Amino acid sequence: MSLRLILMRHAKSSWDNPDWEDKERPLNKRGRRSAVALGKWLEENDYKPDIVLCSSSIRTRETLDGLKLGVVPTKYLDDLYHASTGVILESLRDNGAGKTVLVITHNPGCANFADRILAAPHDHDKFHQYPTGATLVTDLPVDSWDDAAFHSGEVVDFVVPRELVN
Repeated sequence: MSLRLILMRHAKSSWDNPDWEDKERPLNKRGRRSAVALGKWLEENDYKPDIVLCSSSIRTRETLDGLKLGVVPTKYLDDLYHASTGVILESLRDNGAGKTVLVITHNPGCANFADRILAAPHDHDKFHQYPTGATLVTDLPVDSWDDAAFHSGEVVDFVVPRELVN
């Protein structure tokens, strides 16, 4: 048996208001379009999460809203806001449920986690940069989220919004 992780960096956020705290920045127009396109991509490929673990920032919440996943249990976790790879792994172990978990978080932790969770490096030219909206789908060879470990995942899919939106 294996469990599936969908790891998504939030979509493009706005820098329009210098008074906003970083955590309060919303998506910009491009980010909103990207979130909708990513949601369609998830649906078209039958990547349906059983639970979402989402950073508590505005831009990650708006990314999740734009995906239009319907009713999916969701946990908004302060720990996922600019989380390190270790914190992302612990959040997944502590909160993962069902066969498929969607994690929405931030760089640099998101990119570093994507790199560390895989058994072998991925060859997509944008993978290591992990731009806004980048999404990895990986299968982990475990029966329980408690057993999720670095260097174990097999790439199922990877996409960046620019491949989906003109």
